Amino acid sequence: MSLFKLSPYSLIEKKGKEPIVAITAYDYVSARLAEDAGFDFILIGDSANMVILGEPDTYSIGMEEMLLFCKVVSRGATNTLRIGDMPFLSYQVSKEEAILNAGRFVKEGRCHGVKVEGGEEVAETVSAIVKAGIPVLGHIGLTPQRSMELGGLKVQGKTIESAQKLLNDAMVLEEAGVFGLIIECVPSELSKVITEKIKIPTIGIGAGPYTDGQILVFHDVVGLYPEMRPKFVRTYFRGYEAFKKALKEFIEDCKNKNFPLEKESFKISEKVLKQIKNSVKC
Repeated sequence: MSLFKLSPYSLIEKKGKEPIVAITAYDYVSARLAEDAGFDFILIGDSANMVILGEPDTYSIGMEEMLLFCKVVSRGATNTLRIGDMPFLSYQVSKEEAILNAGRFVKEGRCHGVKVEGGEEVAETVSAIVKAGIPVLGHIGLTPQRSMELGGLKVQGKTIESAQKLLNDAMVLEEAGVFGLIIECVPSELSKVITEKIKIPTIGIGAGPYTDGQILVFHDVVGLYPEMRPKFVRTYFRGYEAFKKALKEFIEDCKNKNFPLEKESFKISEKVLKQIKNSVKC
């Protein structure tokens, strides 16, 4: 489907009317499942560095890897809004480089917009990307790309100073032109205040029930990533255990000569088989 057919700004119309539900996905199959299930949008997150590439954090993933994931998801979810996550150092160096990289998410990754982590400190960059015609989804609270600065993956906004900063960040980003705001790992009462204060939709992840929408990672929802299950995740399927059981059954069937059976095999005619056997004898 043409990128012309969908716009992230349509999500603003849902604020206060219906909950927005999104999923973070990285590949063709999960994207197809997300589209068939009916999610409002798909985020192709830099968390792919951990979930798919096996790295301990999101810092090392670059533009080329992110664009590959975006291309694959765009093939699997042609009729769903797709937002690409700008990786570390793809937008911090300069506004010009930020615009060029954001443009690549649209031109090459076939995304309808990009996500940028940070608050007031990235507002001018966000504004520049928006003015270039590329929709931006903001992200405040626990921002993994600033986890070294934050002292790790911790809940944010628990003090007066940090809570006030998050509220200010939200308002500044709204003024900069973001179409929505992800709020991650923030006390639910603070998320409620932010949601009521701004006119754009808030999408929570570990931010309580008062945001305009929710987002989780595909692998967390279906239980495919057992190493890390944060408090805010609800797993709806024990996928890792189920897949492991299926794989073990496959191994067992092969070892016991129960696979493949006749019904899973192909046949040739007796005439051809006879000719082949005779040719071998010669």
